[in-house]
Amino acid sequence: MIQLLRFADPDFEAAFRKIEARGENPPAGVEETVRAIIDDVRTRGDLALFDYTARFDRLELTAGTVEVTRGEIDEALAAVSAAEMEALRLAARRIAAYHARQKSQSWFTTDEEDVLLGQLVRPLDRVGIYVPGGKAAYPSSVLMNAVPAKVAGVGEIIMVVPMPDADANPHVLAAAHLAGVDRIFRVGGAQAVAALAYGTASLPRVDKITGPGNIYVATAKKMVFGQVDIDMIAGPSEILVLNDGSGEPAHLAADLLGQAEHDELASAVLITTDESFAQRVRQQVEAQLARLPRQSIARQAIARYGAVIVARDLDEAVAFSNRLAPEHLELAVAAPFELLPKIRHAGAIFLGHYTPEAAGDYLAGPNHTLPTGGTARFFSPLGVDDFVKKSSLISFSRAGLQRLGPDIERIAGLEGLQAHARSVGIRLETKDKF
Repeated sequence: MIQLLRFADPDFEAAFRKIEARGENPPAGVEETVRAIIDDVRTRGDLALFDYTARFDRLELTAGTVEVTRGEIDEALAAVSAAEMEALRLAARRIAAYHARQKSQSWFTTDEEDVLLGQLVRPLDRVGIYVPGGKAAYPSSVLMNAVPAKVAGVGEIIMVVPMPDADANPHVLAAAHLAGVDRIFRVGGAQAVAALAYGTASLPRVDKITGPGNIYVATAKKMVFGQVDIDMIAGPSEILVLNDGSGEPAHLAADLLGQAEHDELASAVLITTDESFAQRVRQQVEAQLARLPRQSIARQAIARYGAVIVARDLDEAVAFSNRLAPEHLELAVAAPFELLPKIRHAGAIFLGHYTPEAAGDYLAGPNHTLPTGGTARFFSPLGVDDFVKKSSLISFSRAGLQRLGPDIERIAGLEGLQAHARSVGIRLETKDKF
């Protein structure tokens, strides 16, 4: 059964540290492998990209077959049922509406009559979105990455998705069509990240790479950062549920398993103030596990990185939550909005007994690409701001430079940068002395 811990236990910190540290260091050899792949793609371009795709995905590609065709997209659309398509459309509409509220505008100020200041907001020219395609298909990841980019006004959206054994998931392609993806390439892994970062004859170079992936993809994104921008370094997924003994144990067990079925490194933790409730959740987790199609994956995650923790009170639970800064935080309590002001760090917060984390995964509207591993202390969910860049605007009139120039010169002098000072002073002289 999922392990039971208590904050009062003397060995609690050591026991929980095993869960907390699960994604801190990549397995031995990952960084070396990824670096070699990136260097190879930089050197050999398409040839390396196709070689790795044949090796890892058992898919032989050429320059003529690497890109998904319009005909294949039409076939995918025909294979998706009307009900499934409408669900994807609903999700796309809700995600677009939510992210439209995030858009920021260029602005100017002339509060000083002799100085104009402002900020110019411009979308990125081209972005690449990575969509996983190994253990499961993720049309939701397509929507969550591509729709905000489209709302931001990105010029071109390039999607890469691995298709092992030439298996093209129709729902992923349908989601790409609905989200406005411009081009789709059937490649994945570190080699796809390298191709997006540096460009090959077939794949265009992008300005930013977003989207989740396995440890090799995450490591590749980390290594190409600086050559391109990235959204974040995402680790294994996680959920933390805070509970006061209210609600249904079966519901919360289902929420924990919904996270655990992602992969073997996923973490699913419940903190409750009611030990009897904790035991009932544990029993429900075990009972529901037996019925899951992905039981093997979920059972490994629950056994290694799952826990039901008993707290003395909600204040203790909240303090621990703020320490963890979880990716997903459910406030499964009787009065969630009273607890909300105490929450300082979380990627996404789900309030009340009828707001399962899965609602945010698919179509509530907010983005499901979230900071993991405690990085919610300083990272935010993926959003429109990730797909724009901002330029500062400065315009001085002669009068403005005359008014502020002497202080500019003084500060430049403090730093010993006389040419900086002179670039101001020379404009204020009546006669050029040079």
